[in-house]
Amino acid sequence: MTHCNYLRRPLTHWLVLAAMLFIAASPHCHSQSILDATSTENPVQQTEELENTTAADADASTAEAGMPAESLIQVLRNSPEVMVEVKSVIADEAQQRGVSVQADSLTDQQVYSQLEASADLRASVTEFLRARGYISEAEVAQARERYQDNTPDVRKSRRARSNVRDSSNAAAALEGECEALPGAYKAGKLRTEPCSPAPPWQYKGMLHSSGTAVPPNITDEPSELHRTAPYNLRALRDLYTQVPGSTAQLKRLGSGLFITRDVPQFSASGSLPVGGATTLDVPLGPDYILGAGDELSIALWGGVSQTVLRTIDRGGRVSLPEAGPVQVAGLALKDAQALITRMLQPQFRDIHVLVSVAQVRSIRVFVVGDVQRPGAYEVSSLASPLTALFAAGGPTAIGSLRILRHFRNQKQIGEIDLYDFMLHGMSPVDDKLEADDTLLVPPAGPQVAVFGAVKRPAIYELKDEQDLAAVLDDAGGLTVAASLAHIAIERIVPHQGRVEVAVDTGSDRDPAAVLSRLRATGVKDGDRIHVATVLPYSEQVVYLQGHVARPGKIAFHESMRLNEVLRSYRDMLPEPADRGEIVRLVPPDLHPEVVQFSVPDVLIGNANPALRPFDTIRIYGRYERDAPVVSIRGEVERPGDYPMFKGMTAADLVRTAGGFKRDALVERADLASYQVKDNAQVIVQRQDVAIGDAVVDHKHAADVALRPGDVLTIHQLTGWNDIGASIIVEGEVAHPGSYSFQAGEHLSDILRRAGGLRPTAYPQGAVLTRPEVASLEEKSRQELIRQIETSAASARMKPTADSGGQSATLQLVQQQEEQILSRLRSQPATGRLVIQIDSKIGRWAGTPADIEVRSGDTLRIPKRPGFVLVTGQVYSPAAVTFMPDHTAGWYLKRAGGATSIANQKEIFIVRANGSVIGRGSHKWFDRGILSTRLDPGDTIVVPQKIIGPSVTWRNLLGTAQVVTSLAIAAAVAGL
Repeated sequence: MTHCNYLRRPLTHWLVLAAMLFIAASPHCHSQSILDATSTENPVQQTEELENTTAADADASTAEAGMPAESLIQVLRNSPEVMVEVKSVIADEAQQRGVSVQADSLTDQQVYSQLEASADLRASVTEFLRARGYISEAEVAQARERYQDNTPDVRKSRRARSNVRDSSNAAAALEGECEALPGAYKAGKLRTEPCSPAPPWQYKGMLHSSGTAVPPNITDEPSELHRTAPYNLRALRDLYTQVPGSTAQLKRLGSGLFITRDVPQFSASGSLPVGGATTLDVPLGPDYILGAGDELSIALWGGVSQTVLRTIDRGGRVSLPEAGPVQVAGLALKDAQALITRMLQPQFRDIHVLVSVAQVRSIRVFVVGDVQRPGAYEVSSLASPLTALFAAGGPTAIGSLRILRHFRNQKQIGEIDLYDFMLHGMSPVDDKLEADDTLLVPPAGPQVAVFGAVKRPAIYELKDEQDLAAVLDDAGGLTVAASLAHIAIERIVPHQGRVEVAVDTGSDRDPAAVLSRLRATGVKDGDRIHVATVLPYSEQVVYLQGHVARPGKIAFHESMRLNEVLRSYRDMLPEPADRGEIVRLVPPDLHPEVVQFSVPDVLIGNANPALRPFDTIRIYGRYERDAPVVSIRGEVERPGDYPMFKGMTAADLVRTAGGFKRDALVERADLASYQVKDNAQVIVQRQDVAIGDAVVDHKHAADVALRPGDVLTIHQLTGWNDIGASIIVEGEVAHPGSYSFQAGEHLSDILRRAGGLRPTAYPQGAVLTRPEVASLEEKSRQELIRQIETSAASARMKPTADSGGQSATLQLVQQQEEQILSRLRSQPATGRLVIQIDSKIGRWAGTPADIEVRSGDTLRIPKRPGFVLVTGQVYSPAAVTFMPDHTAGWYLKRAGGATSIANQKEIFIVRANGSVIGRGSHKWFDRGILSTRLDPGDTIVVPQKIIGPSVTWRNLLGTAQVVTSLAIAAAVAGL
């Protein structure tokens, strides 16, 4: 079959899918091999497990492959001939995979259920329908887009984005609270999209197992759609509510009646039901008419005790022991028992006989017309027409549910209305089946759709219903939420178009009068009857919100006043503001106006304004409207801003902030206050407060009353930060380690306590580092890096005729910049201070060289180094052994001399103590920097030539070279 090529899927998928469909169609017929293969004794349980597993796996793998199930089902319903081909495709493909499934054994509802459960099947059917031209690519894309827009994740994301937009809107004059999202919107924020309930396309009620939504219970919160309100008022939020139209897909009443898994299924080919003849669960009555094929159980006792089973043959006879054949066909069961008793009494003495039916006979009936599986069926002689209809799978999507015609010998002997069975539970008892009877299901008659505020929204088939009242009665009647003044009918004018028909129920709300008008309103084929609901909010209500104990709606009545809502301070949260407001929606256009009132005056009865419907009574907290705030700083446990309560003093503020810290100066504190003069100038005043007396000794005379905006500062004890201050002494001292010190101690004092310098010490190379200096160096280094980076563009040469030479020069400039920046970034700040000390502490103690020590200082006294370091642009950077009385030029020659890119004019020397000797450090009569006599630990730095015509650029890079060289010299001095 060519169309099977569109449905290529893995073998396991089709085996499972075919097993699911076939078990659902005939759980007792040919399922034994499947049950054996899976070792499952319960076919219903197996089917459910297969469905759940397949649906989960398929949805995870091909969730985006096909159209949604709703769209595919709509295509199949609109084109019944497509369903036949789809069933054939599924059956043929399953047979190719080794599973035997008959296309006519699959019902429409079973295919619909599998489309909802299996994403793989949806993808296959979509591909087949598209290849055959039933649907287009554009229709598939549109259906997928609608489905994706309505998924819960997309709706949640859309609401989240809307909330983000709401949070950035400008402030409004009026603001309020949203019960749906408490606290989500702060005071003064406009709401461009109020809090919304579930989307209008999603019911808030329960869900069927198939996932389809059902209408909510009448006591549930009504579905509603919120339009954008200009202000965040609960009253406006309610008034900006619309009742959305129902988008749920209606189904025919009774469409799910014939979807079952646990009733016996019958073969349409004429074979016997599964398991042979039907076994009786209950005894038959004495009026049962016997016929050929019935199996009789004849129990004998008295002269002889035995039980014999006899089947009535085609001639209507049974063979009795010792009595021979007896004609019983056509007799009632009680008459047959009397006849058999008379026949056996002459043969046996004192015999007693009991005749019962062990198994009833089977009869063949025909079920034709618009049914799922038309054909001949072997059913029990006790079966009713409904039993045979169930065996045939029930009517198709176009089959009637109101007319089931029963024919016998080419004459109609009865007609069954399934609505009597479905709506009233009445089953026909007089209409019995006989052999060769025919049941005919004609096409459905006129149909109307009823939805909205009715108890059973569905599509109804009309039979005897001629008016709107009868149709609404079939739909279970109106709910209490139905609006009688808003019942509308969308009607099709035959072969012309659609019109809207308003149902006039009158202004009288008397049920009898309304029912009379509904009976006078006729209905026609194709009508869509919509019963709207009442508005989802009350029109006799006021709202209470804000700083209150029980915010929400309050029932309104005529002559209602404010003191009926605010009775005492117990109706409000602690410390309410003394001013409140009523936001009133003024008719006729319901624009908001604000009426302010005094809360104390209302509570004592001096003011009591009247209320109107939709009034919003808003109470603020004392700290919500320009709250009085005082501040405390300094040495308290929790410094910061605090709301000022009535009668608050400086001592109260200190206690509120957790009390004093141990380092607090409790003798006095600073209090800064302000006054506004002539509403044009702020005057700041300062005063001392004996805060210790007020807080510790509880002296009221020392305490000071606070005013809004006051700032109280608690100072720290003198020298508190010097507690535990220490300096680390390392290297060539008698007793290295950490030494604490008092304020005012100097470097000489620390060295004396450390036992003085050892004979091996080299005080000229001492390194003293300080954290504060390191921090300043780091800032300077980062600023230098920033200046070099920002000045890099200006350092490039201007265009010249020699473009090749320009390009080479630019490359050199960039390489030089990158090298210097790399070295600058890799050299951390040292924090070194230049000091000049020697081994004789008494010589420099008390002089400017004897600096005062600070907490965190580190002093390292190195050993006498035996070299001079030569670094930079020399042929052999190295540490040259120290030779007394030799100059820098002598050491430079020992390092190979300067290279061709060296800047010999800017050679400088870094002494072991950190001081720098450069070109400008000598007097005019000196012979130059290279004539300087060096000491152990000194460093000769030969910088690189800076390329570029800009003086600023050369100075920046030169400075960077000096900084990196100083870091190297400090590291060498500490060796």
